[in-house]
Amino acid sequence: MRYRPPMSGADDLLRRIETTPELARLLMWPGDFDIERRDPVEQLRLPSGLSLTPIAGDASGGTYFLCGTPGTTRPVLYADSEGQATLVAADLEEALTLVAAFPYWQDMLHGHSAEELEEEIRDDDPDYADAHAELVGLLGLTPPTAEDAVTRLRASAARTVPDFLPVALHDEGESVYEPMWTPGRRPV
Repeated sequence: MRYRPPMSGADDLLRRIETTPELARLLMWPGDFDIERRDPVEQLRLPSGLSLTPIAGDASGGTYFLCGTPGTTRPVLYADSEGQATLVAADLEEALTLVAAFPYWQDMLHGHSAEELEEEIRDDDPDYADAHAELVGLLGLTPPTAEDAVTRLRASAARTVPDFLPVALHDEGESVYEPMWTPGRRPV
């Protein structure tokens, strides 16, 4: 019999998404968390030596990764297609809560108002409010306030450097990603 590491909450949650087409569809839109887009733009490694497991991508070419080994608490890292990265959350449940409640989390990280971002999305797509409510309900979560979400997101982002800032592996060498946000940086 082969040894298999114990399942974690992240493994169970990923399996739930993979086996619930409606949940996967709603995470893709309005969440911009697509489990069919698991191929990162480039091969990455972490300075800490923790493994990276791609779990989803977004429409702009970014990739979400679980950091570490199955059976442990695994932080979620987001690496965009432009060479920037950030820790999004302490675990997959927290990351999905953020993605589902605030699909525009990257803009919030940089100081944009959730109310303005929400209004823009509603103006662009009248079906957004219903899809958003359905996603939150299907996940069975209680969304944090926008202020609490930004506080948690920035606390995670502040832990990115040095251990979770990915290094891209190229034929000609390695290049280190830039942090998407750093403490003390003024909002855009």
